[in-house]
Amino acid sequence: MMRVLKWIFFLICFCYLFLLLANRQVANVLFGGNGYQKHQLNPGNVEVPIKRTFAWKDRSVFADSIYNLWANKSFKQDNINGKGNVNDILLARMLLNRDIPEVNETILKFKVWGISGSTWALNKKGDYDFSITNLTTILWLFGERSEILYPQTRDYLLNTLLSEEGNKFRYPVPRSLGLVKETENHILMTEGSRYLKNRWMMLHGNSDTRYDNVENGMEVKLLAFMDEMRRNGLYEFNSLPYIGYTITALLNLEAFASDTLSAKARDVLDYMNWCYALGSYQLKHYPPMRRRYEKAYIQKLLTDYHSAFMKSWLSYSPVENFDTDVSHAEVHALMGACIPYQPADEVIKTIFDKGNGYFVQLGHGKNSCPEIYSAGKHFLLSAGGANRGENSIIVARPICLFLNDTVSVLTNVFHMAGPGDDFKQWNNTGVYRHFACAAGPVKIPAGLNSVQNKNDWAVYCLKDSIAVAVYSSKKLGIMALAENQKPEDFLDNVVRLNSDQSKLEHQFTMPEGTTIEFDVNSPKDRWVIQAVDGKPVDRIYDHWPLIQGDFLKTN
Repeated sequence: MMRVLKWIFFLICFCYLFLLLANRQVANVLFGGNGYQKHQLNPGNVEVPIKRTFAWKDRSVFADSIYNLWANKSFKQDNINGKGNVNDILLARMLLNRDIPEVNETILKFKVWGISGSTWALNKKGDYDFSITNLTTILWLFGERSEILYPQTRDYLLNTLLSEEGNKFRYPVPRSLGLVKETENHILMTEGSRYLKNRWMMLHGNSDTRYDNVENGMEVKLLAFMDEMRRNGLYEFNSLPYIGYTITALLNLEAFASDTLSAKARDVLDYMNWCYALGSYQLKHYPPMRRRYEKAYIQKLLTDYHSAFMKSWLSYSPVENFDTDVSHAEVHALMGACIPYQPADEVIKTIFDKGNGYFVQLGHGKNSCPEIYSAGKHFLLSAGGANRGENSIIVARPICLFLNDTVSVLTNVFHMAGPGDDFKQWNNTGVYRHFACAAGPVKIPAGLNSVQNKNDWAVYCLKDSIAVAVYSSKKLGIMALAENQKPEDFLDNVVRLNSDQSKLEHQFTMPEGTTIEFDVNSPKDRWVIQAVDGKPVDRIYDHWPLIQGDFLKTN
C-alpha cells in the first residue's frame, strides 16, 4: 500500500512540475536568467537626468482626445467583470465629469472576479491586479471628490474591490509553492495597489496597524524591490505588452505614495525614460525586448507602449509638433495623460535633439542582451540585440537607421539582420560609432536610389546631409555613416580603405582612420564588435554597466 501511495505522490509531483514548466512565463522566470539581480550592475558613467525646469501645461488637446476616445466606448452591463477595459472607460468618463450616476452604478456592480498574479494552468483566475491597479488610480484621483466618486461607491471600492491589503507582500507566482518569482509588472501592480490601499486607510482615520506601511514592512519591501530595478535595470525590459503595466504601477506610486516611496518610483521612471530617450529618435523606437515572442514581427516604429506614455507626457510639455498616433496602446496613453508625472528636461530634449551625437551601451545583466545606440546630429543607429535561448524570451530586432523624418514602419528605414529570418538565431549587436554590421543583407527603403555605386558598395544621400555607405551580401551587411560630407567623396574613401574583400569579412576602416574588427557570427553572449584600432573591447555583455558611453560635446 505504501509503495502505491509513493507512486501516486511521485505522479502528482511530476504532473505539477510539468504544468509549472510548460508555462512559458513561469519557465522563463525560473530558467531565463533573472538570477543576475543578486549581483548589482556597475551604474556606468552616464547619469540619469532629473532636472525639471520646463513650464508644463495644465491641460492638453491630446489628453482630452484620449479621454473622449475612451469615454465614447461602449460596454455591456452583463459583461463588466473580467480582464477588460470597462475600468478605463469609467475612468475616462470620470475625468470628463460625464455620466457620473451611471459610472457609480456600474462600479457598484463590479465583482472580485479573480486573484492577483500571473495566470497559468493552476491559477486560471489570475490577473486581477490589472483591475485593482486602475481602480487604485480611480480611488486616488476621485476618492475625495464625492460629486464624482460617490461615498457609497468609494467605500465599496475600498472594502470589496481593492482586495489586496495588509502586509502579505507576495514575491512568487501564485500556487507555485514559492518556487518561481513573480514578474515585475505583477509585483508592482499587486503590491503597489496593496500599499496604496493601506495608505488611503491610514490617511483617512483607520489606525489599524495592518494598514501602517512602515510598521508592517510594506514600504521597505517596495523600496527594496524598486531599488533593485534601479540598480540592475528591468528584467522585462522594453516588454510588449508588460512595460505598459509596469509604468502604470510606478506612476501610481510616484503620484500617491509617501515622499520616500514616491521619490524611488520617480527614480525608476526617470531611468526607464532616459533609456527610451537614448534609444529613440523622433519617437521611433525599435529596441530588443524581453517578452513576448508573438510580438516579434510588429513592424510599427512609433507606437510601442512606452511611446504611448511618452506622447501623453509630451502633450503637456513645450514640444508642439510630434506624432500622436498611439495605435493599440490607447490604454497606456490614458494612464499617462491622467497621472501627474513629468519626465526630466533632458529626456524630452534628447528624443528629438541628439546634440553632436553619442555612443551608449545599456546593460541588462546575466543571460540577457544589451541595447546599443550610436547617434549623430540627425540620425540614430539602433542595435537589435540577441536571443539567449528559448526560455530567455528575448526578441532580437533588426539593426535600424532612424532619421529626422516621419517614417513609421520598418520597411521604410535602412535595416539589417541575420543570419536568416529567424530572430532567435540573430546576434544583431554589431553597432559602433557611425557603423553597423550584421550577418545578413542591408534592406533599403523602397524607391530610394543610390547616388553612386563602386565595386560592391553604394552610397545614399539622405536628409540633413547624411551619407550612408552600404555593403550588402547574403551573409554580410555593413552601413557606415557620415554627416556633412559629399557622398561621392565619402564612398571613395570607404572603398579605398576597404578594398581587400577577405579583410572586409571581419574588419572595416572608417574614413577618419578608425579600424573596427568584428565577427557577425559571434556567439549570442558576445558583442559582435571585437576590437577598435587593434585594442580588444569588452565583448561579454552580461556584466556591462547599466548605462555606459560618451557624448560628443557641442562646440
